[in-house]
Amino acid sequence: MTPLHSGAPLPVPTPQQQKVLDRILVQRERRRARSAAMRQAHAHAATQERVEPDAPLTARLITFARLHPVAVVAVAGVALALAGPNRVIRWAGLLVPLLVRMRRG
Repeated sequence: MTPLHSGAPLPVPTPQQQKVLDRILVQRERRRARSAAMRQAHAHAATQERVEPDAPLTARLITFARLHPVAVVAVAGVALALAGPNRVIRWAGLLVPLLVRMRRG
C-alpha cells in the first residue's frame, strides 16, 4: 500500500467502485448542506428576542425557555413538588427523546 502523499497517480476506479464513490460524494454533500442549515437555524434562534406565534410548538417552547430560564425553573420546581420526583423523571424519560427526535426533523 502506498502512502497518500507519495505523488503516485491514483488507480482508475471500476464502474462499480465509481458508483460507490458517487454515492459517498452525494451523501457528503447532503450532510454538509444539513449541517449548514442547522448552523443557520441555531444562529437565528440564538439572536431571537421574542417567541414567534406562527412557529412550531417545540420551537416556541425552546425559544421561551431560552428567553425566560427562571420561569422554566419555577415551573419545573412546581411540577416536582406537586407530582413527585419519580413521576417527573418518568415523564421526562418519555418526553425528552420525543423532543430530540422532533427537533432533528
